[in-house]
Amino acid sequence: MNIELALWKIVINLPESLKTEVLHYAEYLQEKYPNNKQSQEKIETVGRYGSWAGKIFMSDDFDEPLEDLTEYM
Repeated sequence: MNIELALWKIVINLPESLKTEVLHYAEYLQEKYPNNKQSQEKIETVGRYGSWAGKIFMSDDFDEPLEDLTEYM
């Protein structure tokens, strides 16, 4: 089922007052994220699980004690 159909099935059964709220929220989202390619790319790249995979590396001695702190240990 595509998103448009799922939204339609939910909205069609709402009372008029809630349909108005949904409309206002949709208009807000449309203003906040205009339909240009740059905004769409920004939406698609934000917060995806694993999006930093392979881009962050830790050194092999990450868990080793630091030399600067030897007098405190």
